Amino acid sequence: MFTRKDLIKLLAPLIVEQVLAVLVGMVDVMMVAAVGETAVSGVSLVDSISVLIIQLLAALATGGAVVSAQYLGKKRPEQACKSAGQLVLITLMVSFVISAAALIGNRHLLSVIFGKVEDAVMRDAMKYFFLSALSYPFLALYNACAALFRSMGNSKVSMMASIVMNMINITGNAICIYGLHMGVEGVGIPTLVSRIVAAMLMFFLIQNPNNIIRIRSFRELRLDGAMIKKILQIGIPNGLENSMFQFGKITLQSLVSSLGTSAIAGYAVASNLVTLQYLPGNALGLGLITIVGQCVGAGKIDEAKSYTKKLMVLDYCILAVICSLMIIFRHDLVGIYNLSGAASEAAGQMVFAHSAAMVIWPLSFTIPYYLRASNDASYTMMVSVASMWLFRIGFAYLFVKGMGCGIMWIWYGMFIDWIFRSFMFIWRFRRSKGPKA
Repeated sequence: MFTRKDLIKLLAPLIVEQVLAVLVGMVDVMMVAAVGETAVSGVSLVDSISVLIIQLLAALATGGAVVSAQYLGKKRPEQACKSAGQLVLITLMVSFVISAAALIGNRHLLSVIFGKVEDAVMRDAMKYFFLSALSYPFLALYNACAALFRSMGNSKVSMMASIVMNMINITGNAICIYGLHMGVEGVGIPTLVSRIVAAMLMFFLIQNPNNIIRIRSFRELRLDGAMIKKILQIGIPNGLENSMFQFGKITLQSLVSSLGTSAIAGYAVASNLVTLQYLPGNALGLGLITIVGQCVGAGKIDEAKSYTKKLMVLDYCILAVICSLMIIFRHDLVGIYNLSGAASEAAGQMVFAHSAAMVIWPLSFTIPYYLRASNDASYTMMVSVASMWLFRIGFAYLFVKGMGCGIMWIWYGMFIDWIFRSFMFIWRFRRSKGPKA
């Protein structure tokens, strides 16, 4: 169904988009590091919450993208357009509720989640959380429209919008932090502005009559229970999986915060750096949503599996280069962030361990994209949630609280989690025969 040219056209912009997102995230942390370690720590705490919310919204977008892609595979563009309207509606509704809760809860939510942290860290976290909460509805609209373009096989549009968004973000950071000498607001305000611009741009473009999938009129934003049910059948398990995964990461962040400011800063920088290693798998996974979704809609399960295996090989080839370079230059990379000696040492050790363990990651995080696109989202949810809490969280607390180990052992628990997921997803992939008719 997809020629090599089609695959390149779909995947290349996705990889560029993921690279931009990761690099801008790294630049954000580098720039706020100029304000001090308390600012880095405050932004890090809020980002762990924001990632949870972003993942929830992305899960809904994935549900809509799968439904739309399957309708295209079945040659039913009219239904694909209806699903587009319902996706935009449901993601906006959810994002407004989340944004309101974050704005009202602010300090209380931060205190409940992270417990007692230094007053300076909490003040910075509150400022950044407020600005982040304002941006959630715009981010939701952007994600929904981007997912719809990808389901058509047109990832170039979301890439171009991402370039615009990230250029606004970086320029704004430079002006606010270095020019106006602002603190965490210098990161939060440009992020808010960039997301507003990107959302408006994408919503305008998705209405183009030349699109196979488009929002044809505001009437398509009326509730359609049957269509929303189809989206939620994939979006809810995926959302629960992502949400519980991020809740687990927040629980770990709370554990990290008990080890002191140096541990928080070192963990934040290492976590920021290793996101480079996730980008090829995440980009190829987004491509799999379109590829597998259309193949499944057309009833070509073997072809869907074949594409998945080819993209897994590509993922490993890219990872071999990225991880090798990061092991070699880890101290130089960590040095960019101007951390204290203890924080820098911890960050360097974590980058090394993570780079070596990435040999497991594609099996545990890229294969699930195939399963979700073939309507097997419930299985990935059950495995991911169980593995997260039993292995990653359980072993982290055992190592740190039970055995008195340091920050590195939190990541060893994460690697155990990856190994379990890999076995479970490989087994399911081999047995998969696609959705029932």
